[in-house]
Amino acid sequence: MKWARWIGQGLLVVGLGWFVGGALRHQWASFQSADLEVVIAPGWLLVSGGLAVLTFGVLIQSWRVTLLGWNERLRGRELAEVWFLANLGRYLPGKVWSIAGMIVLATRKGVAAWAASAAAVVIQALGLATAIAVAAATLPRAASGWSLVGAALLAGAGAMVFTSARLIDWIARKLPRLAGLRPLPLRALAGAVGFSVLGWIGYGASLWALSFGLGIPGPLAFGVATGGFALAYTAGLLALFAPGGIVVREGVLVAVLAPHLGAGPALALSLGSRVVLTVAELLAATPFVYSWIRSESRAAG
Repeated sequence: MKWARWIGQGLLVVGLGWFVGGALRHQWASFQSADLEVVIAPGWLLVSGGLAVLTFGVLIQSWRVTLLGWNERLRGRELAEVWFLANLGRYLPGKVWSIAGMIVLATRKGVAAWAASAAAVVIQALGLATAIAVAAATLPRAASGWSLVGAALLAGAGAMVFTSARLIDWIARKLPRLAGLRPLPLRALAGAVGFSVLGWIGYGASLWALSFGLGIPGPLAFGVATGGFALAYTAGLLALFAPGGIVVREGVLVAVLAPHLGAGPALALSLGSRVVLTVAELLAATPFVYSWIRSESRAAG
């Protein structure tokens, strides 16, 4: 059984590597075939990638404070390991792998199953709500401001469900896996919201720095970069057919940026952002993937 487990996990790693590598090759090929004139500034590219990695850390804090609201604690390295490993599931076909991976890995680290499941749902709902709110605040012409705010409130209401004792009791009765679920304190929810908003600002800063890294002509407003990325990321997340939101996210981002930069520079920045974020994510995740493979190999042996 140990060898079967080891082989199964090895196949999972190989399969995931194949999907991630394929996505990265496709992204790089798309960037090269766009036939766009860019002037690479390596320093700004490093700044863009560094800001992306810092943003990952901010988003991990959003998940951490949610868990703490239910008195569930993980060490910093454990939080990062679960988050980065689960996040690689975004590159697999379907949209459930990242959430499912976070639940399974957190549970194996000692987090109660109900807390791991609920926290994964909460941070997804908050991510959608805050992204739409940020887009509404910074991109008034991208769509009706009231419709974006309404969508943000609707998504946020999904997370607010977890603060209601009556609704929590009903959910726990209907879903045995969530037996033991307790209301999430408002302070924990507020902390998760704050870190989520900071995460979108961080992504916007990364995109803004990338515009200098690719020599995009004309200044890109920071607000447009932040709101545009938040809106594009949300569209990609909701596109169930697109692993990692690929194509959909780029299309929305080009549509938002083109009126400000022109179609060509907007396309270059959109494709470049996908490459930079993927590389940053893979580099940040590599130590944890290596550590996980070693620990699983020891367990199998």
